[in-house]
Amino acid sequence: MKDIIDLLGRIFLSAMFLYEAYDSIYYFERTKETMTDYGINWNQDMLLICAIILLLVGGIMLLIGYRVTIAAIFLLIYYLPLTFIIHSWWNEPIEMQRKDAIDFMQNMAIIGGLMLLMGRGSGRYSIKRLFATTRVPRKYR
Repeated sequence: MKDIIDLLGRIFLSAMFLYEAYDSIYYFERTKETMTDYGINWNQDMLLICAIILLLVGGIMLLIGYRVTIAAIFLLIYYLPLTFIIHSWWNEPIEMQRKDAIDFMQNMAIIGGLMLLMGRGSGRYSIKRLFATTRVPRKYR
């Protein structure tokens, strides 16, 4: 049962990151406008393309269970700064603080989930495990 829960957790986490990558690609210009709204003006195209690459590569690696620690690091490189820049509830007016604080805490929970994956690994149902248990026939070695 633990292995199935690990697999489902990876699927749900990766779906969020893969959708965010898709959304950033599909609404590229609007995402750049949002970056400007939050004061991110330096080299927006490069930053956004790097973010999309981190989301795609990290999300796919997480989904298939290959090098989950590296995938989690990629996603943390994206998600940690994003959380503190976008959801800085302590800088918001009092009427906005509650909503931003909840969004901040949700992102922190996602960050915690990624850190748990770094410690636990990919689990039984993963490409890494498949490669480790597959044997190459003797005639091809």
